[in-house]
Amino acid sequence: MTDAAAPAPRRIRMTVIGPILALVLLVVAGALMNPNFLGWDNVTNVLARSAFIGIIAVGMTFVITAGGLDLSVGSMAAFIAGLMILVMNSLVPTMGVGIPVILVGMATALLAGLAAGLLNGILITRLGIEAFIVTLGSMGIYRSLVTWLADGGTLSLDFGLRSLYQPVYYGGIFGITWPIIVFAVVVVIGEIVMRSTAFGRHCAAIGSNEQVAKYSSVRVDRVRLTTYAALGLLVGIATIMYVPRLGSASSATGMLWELEAIAAVIIGGTVLKGGFGRVWGTVIGVLILTLIGNLLNLTDFVSPYLNGAIQGAIIVLAVVLQREGKARG
Repeated sequence: MTDAAAPAPRRIRMTVIGPILALVLLVVAGALMNPNFLGWDNVTNVLARSAFIGIIAVGMTFVITAGGLDLSVGSMAAFIAGLMILVMNSLVPTMGVGIPVILVGMATALLAGLAAGLLNGILITRLGIEAFIVTLGSMGIYRSLVTWLADGGTLSLDFGLRSLYQPVYYGGIFGITWPIIVFAVVVVIGEIVMRSTAFGRHCAAIGSNEQVAKYSSVRVDRVRLTTYAALGLLVGIATIMYVPRLGSASSATGMLWELEAIAAVIIGGTVLKGGFGRVWGTVIGVLILTLIGNLLNLTDFVSPYLNGAIQGAIIVLAVVLQREGKARG
């Protein structure tokens, strides 16, 4: 009687452990370079600044997992911010400075984000246009629209409204600001949807093989449209949290947010071509990118102007690691 063969040891995947190690190394390096790095003020500042990109990146995780891409999220956020400010300012003469005006502004952001996401999704799923082309075009459209709305300058929120709206960014509970709390809630919901619902499994199936997904009775167009609509809605939520920070919007608002969101998703282990997504990994990717920017500002080791170059290099490295892991697997 022969013994059963022993199970093969599990191979450590760098796409899983790599981002975690990178995050740990960044924290250790930051603590060694600057004694204030792990201070409560800096930690909450890093988390709050991570929240905007993080909320968007959670939605981007589903889009990329389903084999899509959205290059318009930064421009979309700028347009939504400008639209919010114009709507709220226009209501002040009739409604006065008050919470109802801010609630109308928030509703405007959510509806505009949902509509923008649906428009991208409809063009991609119903007309069959490549996601890259659609979102590249809408990126230019939204950026031009906010520039036009601002007449080439800056749209500023009414001073009274700005003071009333600021606690949405600076306020919170138990020392934790609202952007961090909203980010955490979005992450928890996103992880549950990705891991424990049919929708998450359908996104992965579509990204892995669209034809097989169709043969398996997955409503491909509906699922893909939903990912873009959800991403647009999350852009609206992120904008709601962002506007009270500065109280203004311009053509520079949301610049390179699409790069940071996509970078965070890829760094976190989501496959660029679709088929596999990891929301918790996206969170790690967001923190890595924010910590890099924070370290560049706290130290003189490297110029902070190189932040974009470093992010681009990290994206390339993450994709290379994904290919190496796939080749070995």
